[in-house]
Amino acid sequence: MSKHPVPRTQSPILGTHQPAQVEQLRALSRLLDSAFVVPGTNYRFGLDALIGLVPGLGDLVSAMFSGYLVLQASRLGAPRSVVSRMLANIALDTAVGWVPLLGDIFDVAWKSNNRNMALLERHLQDPAGARRGSRLALIALVAVLLVFLTGAVVLGVLLTKLILAQLH
Repeated sequence: MSKHPVPRTQSPILGTHQPAQVEQLRALSRLLDSAFVVPGTNYRFGLDALIGLVPGLGDLVSAMFSGYLVLQASRLGAPRSVVSRMLANIALDTAVGWVPLLGDIFDVAWKSNNRNMALLERHLQDPAGARRGSRLALIALVAVLLVFLTGAVVLGVLLTKLILAQLH
């Protein structure tokens, strides 16, 4: 442990990356996910939620802005497991965003850009820990998707049998 702690005003990010670039990404993340407050509440939202109000196209444009953050994270050396987890956050945000009203509410709550910025910062502070955590999260995600896929196939087979039984 160091005798001289890092002052609170200094960025907690360590390593050989560009601190100004990380701060720009942090500012972009805040702008997209938490720049504004709903009056009289503690709920925050950003341009991502506002852009997402435009049906279809808004979610695509939002995903492009979010993708920029992931691209920069990759350029800062984030490993594939962290980048994949970031892309999964964006994919979930975009997929649910296509559902009218529910998608807009989800967008305000999920805040994929803030989540992705936290993943990047964790990687920059503790690369091995971030890689390990992201791998575990991706394994869990794949397991959940396999369960849903299996359930959908079983449901499809059962419905097909039921329909065929009604036809005979």
